[in-house]
Amino acid sequence: MKKYGYLMLGAMIALSLSAVPAMAAEKIAFVHFQAALLNSDAGKAAAGQLSKVIEKDKASIQAREKELQKLKDELEKQRQVLKEEAFRAKEADYQKRLRDYQLMVRDANEEVEAKKQEVFKPLAPVMGKVVHDIGEREKYTMIVDVSVIPLIYFDKKLDITQKATEDFNKAYKAKK
Repeated sequence: MKKYGYLMLGAMIALSLSAVPAMAAEKIAFVHFQAALLNSDAGKAAAGQLSKVIEKDKASIQAREKELQKLKDELEKQRQVLKEEAFRAKEADYQKRLRDYQLMVRDANEEVEAKKQEVFKPLAPVMGKVVHDIGEREKYTMIVDVSVIPLIYFDKKLDITQKATEDFNKAYKAKK
């Protein structure tokens, strides 16, 4: 469904750019919404909170990875020496530990994603308003978010990402 939305938006942009010369007065800008958000002061603080969550689980995940690799190497070395029944028991133990590890990684990823939503969700509407205000103030007809719509090329002179970051910093400080 998203794919068709991108296609439609791309077609609308292409049509608007190739329309009659009367439309030459139209102003279009481009913003990388995510980059503006991440490079803002509040975005950097949110990323710091997120990295704490990531670091918390990183050491235990790496330790478990090493343990699993060691167990797998032992299993491969003992494949020829062990009796079939003993080998299957060790292999079943390895598979159980592998599943536990995979669950641990999945849980850690879900925790990171939840924290990401928690810390960035309140920032997005403020950035949206900032971009909207830039559009109104500078009389843009359209502002395209290049973090959502992949564009092969656009003139960097029309990129307002840095301006959006600066205005966001001012707006967010004033909001607090």
